[in-house]
Amino acid sequence: MADQQHQVYLSLGSNIDREHNIGSGLDALAAAFGALTLSPVYESEAVGFDGDAFLNLVVGMQTTLTVGELAAQLRDIEKQHGRVRGEKKFSSRTLDIDILTYDDLQGEVDGVALPRGEILKHAFVLLPLVDLAPDTLHPALGISYRQLLQQTDFSRQKLWTVPFHWPRP
Repeated sequence: MADQQHQVYLSLGSNIDREHNIGSGLDALAAAFGALTLSPVYESEAVGFDGDAFLNLVVGMQTTLTVGELAAQLRDIEKQHGRVRGEKKFSSRTLDIDILTYDDLQGEVDGVALPRGEILKHAFVLLPLVDLAPDTLHPALGISYRQLLQQTDFSRQKLWTVPFHWPRP
């Protein structure tokens, strides 16, 4: 059981030195976890505050870590990128990494709410998740991310794909 691989989807976002922090964050994730699958990168307006536009994407990967171990490692990667914990919920970010799903786990696991509620609230989370795993079922709702997107009105949330190259040359 300890060496069992778990499928995880993460949301990454940055609106401070965006290209550098997203690329460097992906480098750190790849160094720690190996192969990554990436959605397209989206640019979106800041939500909940006036700030620079964000770059967001979803990353799929596998890990043998527990949810708590994974969360701690992701916090370390954020900290290495200048993230300060305790900042306001809606504020600029050097690098934000959130666990969206961990296998099909539901509820609070090691202090992490799964699946993450932002999947249902923000186009910049759900749209790249659909790009990466359209037919995967939302663990709590039992319908695909593609169906969720079709049922959700994100017309007020403006986002668009942007060119992004990783690994960087």
